[in-house]
Order: sequence, then C-alpha cells, then structure tokens
Amino acid sequence: MIKSYLISTICIFFICCQSNTAQDKKNSSKKVQKTELEWKKQLTSLEYNVLREKGTERAFTGKYDKFYENGTYLCKGCDTPLFLSENKFNSGTGWPSFDAGIKGNIGYDSDNYLGYTRTEIHCNTCKGHLGHVFDDGPSETTGKRYCVNSVSLLFAPKKKQD
Repeated sequence: MIKSYLISTICIFFICCQSNTAQDKKNSSKKVQKTELEWKKQLTSLEYNVLREKGTERAFTGKYDKFYENGTYLCKGCDTPLFLSENKFNSGTGWPSFDAGIKGNIGYDSDNYLGYTRTEIHCNTCKGHLGHVFDDGPSETTGKRYCVNSVSLLFAPKKKQD
C-alpha cells in the first residue's frame, strides 16, 4: 500500500514538473530582457526611476490622473496591455486608479519598503514597476484599487467605428 502511494506521488510530481516547464517556456518567449544601459537609453530619468527602480511619481502630476478617454493603457517599457479605460475611476489619490487589470499581464509582489506590507504590481512581460494594489477600491465592482504611476503607462485610444 505504501509502495503504490509512493509511486503515485512520484508520478504526480513529474506530471506537474513537465506541465510547469511547458508553461515556463511559453511565458519566457514573451519576456523582455534588456540591460540597464538599454533601459536608460529608452526611458526618461523619471520613467527609469519608476519602472526599473520602483520609484513613485509625485501625486497629481501624472498626465493620466484625470484622463478619461476610451482605450487601453500599455506598459511604457514594452507595450504590454495592462488596463482598460472601462476599469478606470477617480480615486482622488492623485494617481491613475483602476479596479481591475488585464488578467495575466500584471504580476504581484510583496513590498515592505515602508515598514508594512503592500502589494506591488509590475508588468509581467518586462517586470517594470507600475505601482501598488489596495483593497479600498469601488465596492460595487472588484473592491480593488490599482494605484498606478502615469509615467509607467502609454495610452492607446480605442479606434472609432465608422
């Protein structure tokens, strides 16, 4: 009985490993990897500070804080779609806020920089820092507030249908 349990456990382990390896290969083909010099050439000093060094732009200074056109917000580092305008809301915090991101394109990490734990959000393609997500968003939707630095974003307007 123990022998069959052990064999079953080993088989499940190898199946899981193969499945994860295939998924890792699929995801790694989308990853953007650049040297720090390449990032510095591509980005302004503020964009570099936010995206690569996990900095924060000053509140109420970003161009997307009070911006409400229809379209998609992309990663400034690699053009990955991150947020849809239909998920944007005015949080009054001075940074663009969304109640949801595009599934699979945003990654999450724990951030203890300020002495307490926050959830950092980053682009899953280039690992560029975007901001943080909090549980104080609109209760009528997701209850989440993705608080994002404008300089980490590009905006692609929705094309008007003729």
